[in-house]
Amino acid sequence: MPRCRTDCIEKPLSASFGKLGRCVGRNPWWFLVIPLFLSAGLGGGFYFLPQREGSDIEKYFTPNNGPAKTERDFVKKYFPTNDSRAFSSSRLYTEGTYAAFIAVVEERSILQTELFKAIIKLDKEIKTLKYDSFAYADLCAVTAGTCVSSQVLTAINYTASRIEETEFTYPVYNSQFVGSELGGVHLHENGTVRNATALRVFYYLKEDNEAYRLKSLQWLNIFIEEFPKIVQNMSAEELKISYFTSVSRQQEFDGNSKSVIPLFAVTYFLTIFFSIISCQRFDCVRNKFWVAAFGVLSAGLAVLSGFGLLLYCGVPFVITVANAPFLILGLCTQ
Repeated sequence: MPRCRTDCIEKPLSASFGKLGRCVGRNPWWFLVIPLFLSAGLGGGFYFLPQREGSDIEKYFTPNNGPAKTERDFVKKYFPTNDSRAFSSSRLYTEGTYAAFIAVVEERSILQTELFKAIIKLDKEIKTLKYDSFAYADLCAVTAGTCVSSQVLTAINYTASRIEETEFTYPVYNSQFVGSELGGVHLHENGTVRNATALRVFYYLKEDNEAYRLKSLQWLNIFIEEFPKIVQNMSAEELKISYFTSVSRQQEFDGNSKSVIPLFAVTYFLTIFFSIISCQRFDCVRNKFWVAAFGVLSAGLAVLSGFGLLLYCGVPFVITVANAPFLILGLCTQ
């Protein structure tokens, strides 16, 4: 019975690698110098790393053609927004571009004249913040010809002395929803507010065209930088004030990513050290110290060349790919 051949792939591959090995053995310097120069040239792509860094949560961490994005485009088509003339938060098909602060007081109601004086003063200082020559009034979302503002502050006409005499119904007052602004609410039997422990104020900005969206984002950066200073200078120590913006989550993510990057240097060093030491033997025949060392060097050149080439080609560098060298090191040292 004739035997079945099973080396139809192995044999030609073995012969090809044998020829490659003989070529490397006859010309070692070419195979050492050329990869070094090639990797150095391709590694120049890391010059573009600051421009290519991509950390947008929605863009890089969600499916490009996911159902959520498709359905949002459908809503955008049939329910478009107009932030310059007829803004409505209920028609937003994104989170929106906004800043907000929450003022909280403990053990008593926040609906007090002296507390609202501090809140109204804080509101005025926020509205004076500027990016370049653009103030809040230039970038705010507009409805009925005026900037969208707090329903509670509008109800008292920004006059602190009127807060104690105004009887708010909850969650709707004068056909306006105030349930998102008043917190910790206790009601009288007739449905009016007896006391509240928190007030939230929103500052919506225009985002319905790219020019306004970019300016609004810059204004939010100014808000994030200046707001803590404004709160620090406030005289109402009873108020506990915190803030949030539509870019706070993204900035938190960026900050965490940058804080982790220095730790990668330590983990890379430990991985390389372990990869080389684990291949060392006291038996000079079985010792593979130099094989492991050049394997690590090969992995490093591969990462430098591959990432550099992709950066030259304009591919975004997302922080999650920083884990790739660990996998490459493992394969190369094997």
